[in-house]
Amino acid sequence: MSDNTDLRIAVLGVGMMGADHVARITDRISGARVTVINDYLTEKAEQVAATVPGARVVADPLDAIAADDVDAVVLATPGPTHEKQLLACLDAGKPVMCEKPLTTDAATSLEIVKREAQLGRKLIQVGFMRRFDAEYEQLKAALVAGELGQPLVMHCAHRNPAVPPYFDSAMIVKDSIVHEVDVTRFLFAEEITSVQIIRPTANTLSGSDLQDPQIAIFTTETGRHVDVEAFVTTRLAYEVRTEVVGELGSAMIGLDVGLVRKTRPGVWGGTITPDFRVRFGAAYDAEIQRWVHAVRSGAETGSYVDGPGAWDGYAAAAVCEAGVRSLETGERVAVDMVDRASVPGA
Repeated sequence: MSDNTDLRIAVLGVGMMGADHVARITDRISGARVTVINDYLTEKAEQVAATVPGARVVADPLDAIAADDVDAVVLATPGPTHEKQLLACLDAGKPVMCEKPLTTDAATSLEIVKREAQLGRKLIQVGFMRRFDAEYEQLKAALVAGELGQPLVMHCAHRNPAVPPYFDSAMIVKDSIVHEVDVTRFLFAEEITSVQIIRPTANTLSGSDLQDPQIAIFTTETGRHVDVEAFVTTRLAYEVRTEVVGELGSAMIGLDVGLVRKTRPGVWGGTITPDFRVRFGAAYDAEIQRWVHAVRSGAETGSYVDGPGAWDGYAAAAVCEAGVRSLETGERVAVDMVDRASVPGA
């Protein structure tokens, strides 16, 4: 692709996340433009398309992927549609940024990994945006540099003010704790081998029958311990914190202190980010910008990915499946994954 040619992108699914990506590509990053928009709600697709010069609506998602004026695809559709749409992207040879999950179960995610590996090209990037956040990058750099010595334990907190009415207890694992799954794999560079979900006293103020909060405990290949507090109905704000404890010290990110005020009558405090788009807005921008650069240079490098790929999506799906089983039984559950070496090119 010429350096002077914009990457032409189809965005499939323009709910909150997809519409945000359309605005991001149109207004905040360089080297790309949205040419095609698809959503199962045609009226919604038309509303979003009206904000983008030159964009058109294509009613069928597979037609949108195959369109001649589309070089790459952003998938922000519901998880159950991803398998078919990802296979269509692979068949068309078109790079794709897929919001999590890769697919809704480990078996189909593994099939996606195998299909991509057969092509001999990395075409799928998965939207684990925390890897692009400046604080997570700093923490990763500190670990790589050995500043904390050998890492031993990690403590995580993931709190949302609220979740949609359709959210169920398993979705806390698959939609919230999944981010800590990827954070663990990113920071420690090893797989998670077991999961246990503990069910504390449920929040009676949530207005639902959710098992919320939940405590997830991960064990990694080398025996490192990770605990995660997931509490998605706090009714307060959006909070994400991570602390790594090592042999030579500890480091924490996500304190979100911003401006700290001291005022009368003896009040000391600041503000907390209201939602994930505020907390990770810059990370999303960096994620999509780097993906666009990778796709534009993919023909020369052989990879159209700069970040987590299909294997990472499969690993997250496998850990979350074990987590859902543990939520149901209360027992520690081993993660069932194939060895990466068994899929050449994965």
